Amino acid sequence: MSQTFNYQRRVEFRDTDMAGIVHFSVFFTYLEEAEHALWRSLGLSVITEFAGQKISWPRVAALCNYRQAIRFEELVDVELSIARIGEKSVTFQGKFLVEGRLVADGHVTAVCCCFDDGSSPLAVEIPQGIRDLLAPFVIKS
Repeated sequence: MSQTFNYQRRVEFRDTDMAGIVHFSVFFTYLEEAEHALWRSLGLSVITEFAGQKISWPRVAALCNYRQAIRFEELVDVELSIARIGEKSVTFQGKFLVEGRLVADGHVTAVCCCFDDGSSPLAVEIPQGIRDLLAPFVIKS
């Protein structure tokens, strides 16, 4: 059975629109915060030195499905898992819950890139050591 990484945060006033509802774009911020927290829990970062390479994870795709509005000061639980690990990319899947009810779900795909010489990112194969750290979070089908 795969693990889920759990991240919780309270809705800040700045996250809401004039109706007091969380703006749609903020869900991507919450998903990214959960992803960064997962990386930290694994002893890494979204920008990290690994096996002598400076690696980062630019996003190439993102999607969010909204089911219910959430509001200022509500606690949002983000359940993060990995839908897919490819040769060079990872697709993170997030479920957003408030008091146990699903309010949104989505995913973001990031590509493993090397930034060694400070130039443009170069997509590289995900190092086996990173794959091994992420493996427990991959959704088993």
